[in-house]
Amino acid sequence: MEKYDKLEKVGEGTYGKVYKAKDKASGQLVALKKTRLEMDEEGIPPTALREVSLLQMLSQSLYVVRLLCVEHVDTNKNGSSKANLYLVFEYLDTDLKKFIDSHRKGSNPRPLPSSLIQSFLFQLCKGVAHCHSHGVLHRDLKPQNLLLDKDKGILKIADLGLGRAFTVPLKSYTHEIVTLWYRAPEVLLGSTHYSTAVDMWSVGCIFAEMVRRQALFPGDSEFQQLLHIFRLLGTPTEKQWPGVTSLKDWHEYPRWEPQNLARAVPSLSSDGVDLLSMLKYDPAERISAKAAMDHPYFDSVDKSQF
Repeated sequence: MEKYDKLEKVGEGTYGKVYKAKDKASGQLVALKKTRLEMDEEGIPPTALREVSLLQMLSQSLYVVRLLCVEHVDTNKNGSSKANLYLVFEYLDTDLKKFIDSHRKGSNPRPLPSSLIQSFLFQLCKGVAHCHSHGVLHRDLKPQNLLLDKDKGILKIADLGLGRAFTVPLKSYTHEIVTLWYRAPEVLLGSTHYSTAVDMWSVGCIFAEMVRRQALFPGDSEFQQLLHIFRLLGTPTEKQWPGVTSLKDWHEYPRWEPQNLARAVPSLSSDGVDLLSMLKYDPAERISAKAAMDHPYFDSVDKSQF
């Protein structure tokens, strides 16, 4: 790692520490992610290799954080050698969570401009469609994972697809509980077969959060998370969502009637509310990322720039 100057630790990701660093040769700022990957005698586990090559391919999209290279570092500690993989990503200095917080808190609280919400959501759908077209689910989309280049107005998906090779712990390194706020109901109810629709649920939650400047479903346990969803969208029925009552973690829940979605996002246009109704219980009914990009909500967006 002599090629890089570590500047500061910028986070403890789910998979290990993240450093802001400078490439000594080019002066480029990068994010170094040290992955907690136990190497065996055979070297890097093939699952991890697959994930990394997938990441490299997906990061050809402007809307996915670019994986620049992978560094493999051997450390010899008292006779036993341990290898670490560092993933070297382009560095972006802020994320959508910080951006929303800056509009909610501080000296100048103000809504996000509706044109910016449109632009960010369009880019998010474009990035998600790109991943889905290569058969990759993100599974943990949330504002913290959406990095922003504020000057260029570009949004990029980060923390992509490492979930399978690097076994996701339930708590992150800093003992923050991994947030459930963006998690699809089928995942919360213990479904093991899930699809690209899990990401579209998260996209809907993120959309609402940009409009409201606060989370739509801020549950602090899986049970509470479901109740938040049921109170707004109504308790799901077999008619609405065939098979729901036979999911592993289904219980008899209080029966709530669906509320008017527009009341949760009062400042959103009717086209926006129509797109937000992607928050459907039955995963088969949720709009795809590709179809979402053609929704009338985006009619006023200049798509040529993307």
